[in-house]
Amino acid sequence: MKSPIKVLYDEHEVIISAIEITKDAGKLISQNEIAYEMLIRDLLNFFKLYADQYHHNKEEKILFPEMNKKNELLEDGVIKEMLDNHEDFRSMIADIETLLDKKDYLSTQKKLQIYTEALLDHIAVENDEVFQMAETLFDAAELEKIYFRFDDSDREVGGEKKIELLNQLKEMQKILQ
Repeated sequence: MKSPIKVLYDEHEVIISAIEITKDAGKLISQNEIAYEMLIRDLLNFFKLYADQYHHNKEEKILFPEMNKKNELLEDGVIKEMLDNHEDFRSMIADIETLLDKKDYLSTQKKLQIYTEALLDHIAVENDEVFQMAETLFDAAELEKIYFRFDDSDREVGGEKKIELLNQLKEMQKILQ
């Protein structure tokens, strides 16, 4: 059976690898500000596209509404918290871009660290609570339908672009080696 929950777990692993790059990016500030700025712009683009448009979109438009149909109490609990986090992340990314545009690299790196720590906490809650709940709420046939809806969602956003983002992430990792 094709598991939509495995898709989300796998996407989390990719997002975590991008977070790891942000931790090492700060050392470029003193070595090469231009390289730092380019790397951070690429990372922000990755977070906006991969983490938000591909990953969060699946949760917001497909998984969470389906979970709410199964258990209305989730809507005002953990699901609301996850949706609020997504909005916070969008705002944080915009703030980081503003700092980067001002060439305030130290503040950019600090705000990026706050963002990535919040994102890691969010991922932990989803992995340990939300996705576990989802697996118990749905039977195999329902999970398979959700999986195919996820697949459709990726195609709508741009399946080729997702692959391109994964390749760009590998290139970013090489920059810091």
